Amino acid sequence: MPVGDDRNIRDPALMAGLSMQNGTAVAPSAGQPLRTGTIHRVTGETDVRVSLNLDGTGRCQASTGVPFLDHMLHQISSHGLLDLEIQATGDTHIDDHHTNEDVGIAFGQALAQALGDRRGIHRFGHFVAPLDEALVQVALDCSGRPHLSFGLTIPAQKIGSYDTELVKEFFVAVVNNSGLTLHIRQLDGANSHHIVEACFKAFARALRLATEIDTRRAGAVPSSKGVLEQAGGQ
Repeated sequence: MPVGDDRNIRDPALMAGLSMQNGTAVAPSAGQPLRTGTIHRVTGETDVRVSLNLDGTGRCQASTGVPFLDHMLHQISSHGLLDLEIQATGDTHIDDHHTNEDVGIAFGQALAQALGDRRGIHRFGHFVAPLDEALVQVALDCSGRPHLSFGLTIPAQKIGSYDTELVKEFFVAVVNNSGLTLHIRQLDGANSHHIVEACFKAFARALRLATEIDTRRAGAVPSSKGVLEQAGGQ
């Protein structure tokens, strides 16, 4: 079972695996298993709750105490069409490092839980996202083998109060707990906010492509071996 699995959340429709259409909860296609994950992670530094629905509509409630991180989580939800509910409290009076990392850990575990044995998914995703002068490429594989190749060059040390070195730390936490192989490349860009936001948007779209159901797979595991490693929340 996932560490700190907690089913008591505020939005029952979200974690029942239901999408919202015109304010009405709608179940997934007949025969399709619910692809949701819920993690409650408590340490001496943070208290983080993450609820995730892979088959959502892009609804997001994010309150981590780190405003720029909240903004980026909304990008993942909106462009990845994930329903996300993320609540976190932490020692932000010291700095944002622990909260940023632990949100990444819990998000990665919830993603791994939602994907399960990865049956029927496309597995691979790739997207190039422009944001004004910035251009960022993301390629990923839901392989079960954690790896991050991080190629952003962010000019500013801070975006608002957010330390830009924490961008890499967030994705390190995500891949280590979800089992993603993730490659991030900056193709262009001068504005730090644009570079980072383009990165999160590209990640969201690549993740959506990788995790959507491939009807031609007919529920099979997308591997010639017949099995993929499982990490994080399993």
